[in-house]
Amino acid sequence: MRKVIQSVLVSADGVVSDPGQWALDYRDAGVEKDTLHRLGDIGSMLLGRGTYQLFAATWPGQTSDFAARMNSMRKYVFSSSLDRAGWANSTLVRGDAVTEVTRLREQDGPDLVLYGHGRLAQALREHGLIDEFRFAIHPVLAGRGQLLFQAGGKTPLILIGAETLGTGIVVLSYRPASP
Repeated sequence: MRKVIQSVLVSADGVVSDPGQWALDYRDAGVEKDTLHRLGDIGSMLLGRGTYQLFAATWPGQTSDFAARMNSMRKYVFSSSLDRAGWANSTLVRGDAVTEVTRLREQDGPDLVLYGHGRLAQALREHGLIDEFRFAIHPVLAGRGQLLFQAGGKTPLILIGAETLGTGIVVLSYRPASP
């Protein structure tokens, strides 16, 4: 069985929206190397419409090793409003996200990474389909924007990893305390 790992850029005050406004100042070669390393065991991405559109507009024109990895990975795009998903190796999924992600998790193969924090992430969290949360906490108070989690049930977590990067980003990895 594969794991679903949610990977999120977050400011110190819990903001996840518009990371281009506050996260890019902390991206350097060390951060890119760490991020690329974390993709080592990942086989596919799970993306909602908004994250897909942002990534599809960003990564295809990039030439770094990280960009090459992002562009080459299999992508499952969950949307009822997109007509097509044209970014390389993208598959548009229109059915029930919970059912589809459950099916993908049950398959053998490399783990799945969930980027984004919107409706897709909320639904997967509510259904216990996220096996690991990775929060890259940036040393900045964004001051405004969408917060990491919407209202929902309590989810106790167990810390399974912590690393501080040279730019002050702290990457915390947790797994849910109960299945």
